[in-house]
Amino acid sequence: MSQSRSLSLAEAVTNVGLGCKVALVTRLLASPVVGIQASMAQHLWLTTIFPSVSLARSYLVRRLFNRIGTAA
Repeated sequence: MSQSRSLSLAEAVTNVGLGCKVALVTRLLASPVVGIQASMAQHLWLTTIFPSVSLARSYLVRRLFNRIGTAA
């Protein structure tokens, strides 16, 4: 049984949303260690860009695998 498009999207959004939180905390803790100085706005902006791309990628890969699975 394949996953519906809306459930695929919900799963991808949940996964990436949790990843955003982990990414922000990681950036805040790791930046000073490696000598990067950034404002909170810059951290939030970068934490928004990369997970947005990740969300699109996750959704598209999941849909591709569902299509492959139903064709086999």
